[in-house]
Amino acid sequence: MKADLITISDEFDLTTISDEFNPSKIGILVDEHTEKLCLPLIKNHLSDFIHIIVIKSGEQNKSLDTCVKVWKELVDIQFDRSSLLILLGGGVLGDLGGFCVSTFMRGIRFIHIPTTLLAMVDSAIGGKLGVDFMGYKNMIGTFATAEKIFIQPRFLKTLPKRELLNGLAEVIKYGLIFEPSLLDLIESEDKVDKLPFLKIIEISTNIKTKIVDADPKECGLRKILNFGHTIGHAIESMALKNHKDLRHGEAIAIGMICESYISLKRTLIKKHELERIQQLILNIFGHHPYLVSSFEILIDLMLHDKKNKSHKILMSLLDGLGNCTFNIVVSKEEILSSLNHYKNLNYVN
Repeated sequence: MKADLITISDEFDLTTISDEFNPSKIGILVDEHTEKLCLPLIKNHLSDFIHIIVIKSGEQNKSLDTCVKVWKELVDIQFDRSSLLILLGGGVLGDLGGFCVSTFMRGIRFIHIPTTLLAMVDSAIGGKLGVDFMGYKNMIGTFATAEKIFIQPRFLKTLPKRELLNGLAEVIKYGLIFEPSLLDLIESEDKVDKLPFLKIIEISTNIKTKIVDADPKECGLRKILNFGHTIGHAIESMALKNHKDLRHGEAIAIGMICESYISLKRTLIKKHELERIQQLILNIFGHHPYLVSSFEILIDLMLHDKKNKSHKILMSLLDGLGNCTFNIVVSKEEILSSLNHYKNLNYVN
């Protein structure tokens, strides 16, 4: 990734875009929330001639149908290969919007301005773009890198607490697989709104950038970023199919407990480490045993995970706190045992 790709600041000037990129047209993709809450915060930096495209928020709209809407609007406003689209939104909008522009006319340029903690620390960085398909997470996608990523921490003030927690799951993941000091940072505060988010964002983006630079197309090291996601994505997909209100981070939090349990059973971590992981995650996200009740459905969803090989479920597992190993073949029995473990946890909030 380019050294100056990411800018973390509440003070950046978008009026320089025309001079820097000389686009034939500039568009901005928003959803109904970022149009209302975030667009006004940057509108004075934008040209009056910018085209605004609005899509519906939510994982249920991360689909090819929404892509068709965006592509049609790009055609209608006569975007060409020298045009530029700004993505103003969180993970869903960034994944979908990036996929749309990476495929439109075989690829046009885009800038990402992430507006959620999840997007700032994770999904906006690394160039993995895509949409859900037939109930499976991110089944259709591409790799493409934004020209610039502008991270404005002040956008976090527009988020409800639940959305902040949604992003915190990925921060916890970084702490577990790479930098345990992040766990200390989170555990040091008893209230989410007291956390030093600027420091958290700086550490997390640095971790994600290092891993992506070492393995841009996820052939090796980058797979450690999938920790918690094999089981977590299955839970998220099942919730989506059943029209249950579940955020990505909430599903990944459950996945991290389950996959940490498998790590323990493989003697990759110690019992006290699992207990610390569980306590941290449960204190933040609570306990939701009903989400892991449909064992066979969850296993079937995992069998369709794109990380698999030769019909075998592959996971990234912890190898002590701050380390992770990948491409580990995990049996159905191990997964069922981990789901049972989570379901039967004795937790009182």
